[in-house]
Amino acid sequence: MSEKTNRIIRLIDDCSQAERGFVLKHLRRTTPLHPLEAEWNTVAESLLTAIARSADLTQRGIRGILAEATFAEIILPKMESRGWNSIQAEGHHAYDFRLTKDRREVRVQVKLQRKEKGRPKTYPASRRARLTGAPEVLYCVEVQRTRSGRKRGENTRPYHFGDFDILAVNLHPSTNDWESFVYTCADWLLPRQPDRTLIETFQPVPSAPDAYWTDNLLTCIEWALGKKRARLYRS
Repeated sequence: MSEKTNRIIRLIDDCSQAERGFVLKHLRRTTPLHPLEAEWNTVAESLLTAIARSADLTQRGIRGILAEATFAEIILPKMESRGWNSIQAEGHHAYDFRLTKDRREVRVQVKLQRKEKGRPKTYPASRRARLTGAPEVLYCVEVQRTRSGRKRGENTRPYHFGDFDILAVNLHPSTNDWESFVYTCADWLLPRQPDRTLIETFQPVPSAPDAYWTDNLLTCIEWALGKKRARLYRS
């Protein structure tokens, strides 16, 4: 930074809270934070206020979008540095991102760990009883499409096995860190009953990596491409 910039910062640090607020208002009139402010003719603070006033369902959707955006901004550049090309899905697909390298391809679906009544949702005890060797702390992720619908009389909200290869779960609800992800193979997810071609809505997610979940996407890609057979916490 220049000496002029350092001097300005020192002056601001010496200001009162009210004076800092005045400076901030002046800067906000002249310095947009994002192109969407100009497109919508508003300011980011108004957008945040609208989100804060919205219903839980709306906020849940926005948090899900933020998890996906974090994956794109933080995780994908790391994969690209390892030679993987990332292609964001356009249109309606059962996956959010497609990664390719040397004729290898994986499709990634990004979900946010489920939150309920302001707290991370724990995996239901009735379902936990059917698991084997699960860790003591076990949370939930909801794995289904946001919108309901029907096609040829069939419910289109559930995912089918084969719709994507890797499930990426953002752990912000339990870690308060948007950059915290864990990954597992889609084929390892628990099936619905009685139709075992469908993926069960609520899937168990641990608080730390284990034999079924990893915090390294490259590791999960090797699991998926290696066609290793497993089922979450089932012996």
